[in-house]
Amino acid sequence: MTDRPDLSNLPSYRQPRRSVFSARKIALMASVVAGLSAAIYGFGPPTSPADLFSTPAHAQVNNEVRKVERPIGFADIVERVKPSVISVKVNIKEKTASNDDGDDAQSPFQPGSPMERFFRRFGGPDGFPGQKGGGRGRVVQGQGSGFFISADGFAVTNNHVVDGADKVEVTTDEGKTYTAKVIGTDQRTDLALIKVEGSSNFPFAKLADGKPRIGDWVLAVGNPFGLGGTVTAGIVSASGRDIGNGPYDDFIQIDAPVNKGNSGGPAFDTNGEVMGVNTAIYSPSGGSVGIAFSIPASTVKSVVAQLKDKGSVSRGWIGVQIQPVTSDIADSLGMKKAEGALVAEPQANGPAAKAGIESGDVITSVNGESVKDARELARTIGGLAPGATVKLNVLHKGQDKVVNLTLGQLPNTVEAKADTDKDTGKGASRGTDVPKLGMTVAPADSVAGAGKEGVVITEVDPKSAAAERGFKEGDVILEVGGKSVSTAGEVRDAITTARTDNKNSVLMRVKSGGQSRFVAVPIAKG
Repeated sequence: MTDRPDLSNLPSYRQPRRSVFSARKIALMASVVAGLSAAIYGFGPPTSPADLFSTPAHAQVNNEVRKVERPIGFADIVERVKPSVISVKVNIKEKTASNDDGDDAQSPFQPGSPMERFFRRFGGPDGFPGQKGGGRGRVVQGQGSGFFISADGFAVTNNHVVDGADKVEVTTDEGKTYTAKVIGTDQRTDLALIKVEGSSNFPFAKLADGKPRIGDWVLAVGNPFGLGGTVTAGIVSASGRDIGNGPYDDFIQIDAPVNKGNSGGPAFDTNGEVMGVNTAIYSPSGGSVGIAFSIPASTVKSVVAQLKDKGSVSRGWIGVQIQPVTSDIADSLGMKKAEGALVAEPQANGPAAKAGIESGDVITSVNGESVKDARELARTIGGLAPGATVKLNVLHKGQDKVVNLTLGQLPNTVEAKADTDKDTGKGASRGTDVPKLGMTVAPADSVAGAGKEGVVITEVDPKSAAAERGFKEGDVILEVGGKSVSTAGEVRDAITTARTDNKNSVLMRVKSGGQSRFVAVPIAKG
């Protein structure tokens, strides 16, 4: 009898152990698949094919998961808040067109403004005043949205919905129509307060107290096409947005399909409170692309309270032209951070000028609260009452100082300044070159219409640093490096001083078209 060789140590002789391991592995995999399947089918509808595991135990697990994990919709919130939303319909007697091509000076946007180029208001349908295609001398209608804020009929909508309206009607969610009266409007924030008569028990919405967070759900409710109320959902994608509509821009950006006719309608949070009032959409083509902008509830509260009390809004005013502090400007001023608001020019006899604030000063805080940028300063001061005393921290010629002043009242209208004398070259010589900046300047008093202060730019090299910073022929340079200049030599001396102080750029105060601004111009070494 031949002895059988011992094969137990050979690699090929491991079949029994491999079989045991495979059985365990299969059992483990089966349990994992069962768990995943339960989770997956738990999110599906009741009719989803969850019968892969047909035992009672698996069926019970699937049913329990399905009950717990099914997504909760917005139906309960909408059912509660939708009755407070109204449709706003206005009649306006169309003004006679100002010229033959149909362009009307009543257009709500300034020509060339970001709002005109990239944004479309919700409530301006075709044929509205200021748009081409409308007939002359006829009554046109506009459609918008709004919402009640009290049971006695006070409601909020947009200024551009009711502005200039001869008649305002609202239709409730129940289909009842009422006549409304415009109590007050505020063009700067595009808000309006109207009063609806006929009942003292209107369903109303509450304005939220807190600020929304990025990523929060938002529900836009309105009447976008005049066919009845609709609801769309999205998320808060940004806050503090500046869309070029004015110094008080502080919009909430929501990613939701909001359309024309939703103007003045509310944006609700998941608590059923109004986080904002829809006012604009980003729309290069005129249709919604899912990006909308809402006025924050905090702004609505402040504005509506004043409109209800006196029909208008009063804002604090310090009387300065301000601009952002860029990194180049911060470097020129020796600042560590690019923050605060740079005073381009204090207005004559304004509160700031009387308190000693000068061009080139940087306002860094108001009443102890830091100022991040120029827009924040405008909103902070505008939110204070005229006559209030404020404490400003100011960086003045490299030194910190505190200025106390009493706020004036922001004028309702701002007079536009224009430089009508465009022929700045009359009687002027070619001027003197300023090395390394690529421009030629001449004393302002030698150029007709340029004034008596500073040096006027008579020529700019289109490939120069000056051209890159927006300098153009006819601009007047008033200061360089914090010093007044009246000759090309003084400009060169100021640049040399900045270079000696190892600065990368020199700060210039420039007057262009009647407005002053500061520009940081990079300077070459050597």
